[in-house]
Amino acid sequence: MLAETICSAVSAAGLGIAAITAYRKRFLAATRIAAYSLVPVGLVMTGVVEWVSDLVFKPSTWVGVGILGLSWVLFMTSRAVERRTGVGGRKERKAAKASGREAAVEPKASAPSLGAGRTGAQPATRPKSKEPAEDFSDIEAILKKHGI
Repeated sequence: MLAETICSAVSAAGLGIAAITAYRKRFLAATRIAAYSLVPVGLVMTGVVEWVSDLVFKPSTWVGVGILGLSWVLFMTSRAVERRTGVGGRKERKAAKASGREAAVEPKASAPSLGAGRTGAQPATRPKSKEPAEDFSDIEAILKKHGI
């Protein structure tokens, strides 16, 4: 009951401020203020305020929040321990490596082949310069067009 009264008072105050703003010929701002001031009444009428107040003031709700927090801590602890020891343990990975079957390893890359048009010559490389060779002719044309 108290929450509904407070929300109604906040909405009434907001609508009053919106009316004053509209009187000053700032209609767009007055519309926004009116929209924001109607939100608390809408929340009361839909029952959201009652649901939140029941959620906050019930001890069983807070016990549930505590249990959820405990489950999160246990989950994160198990993940941290799993990362330290590794999935399946190091001994199992070493045994798999020793037996010749490597799990999840990228295949070795072969030597690069030469294209059909090449006869073993070294590929042409550009001379490395300290400044990149860029063509600014189009930019210069635009600047000249605008008289800069």
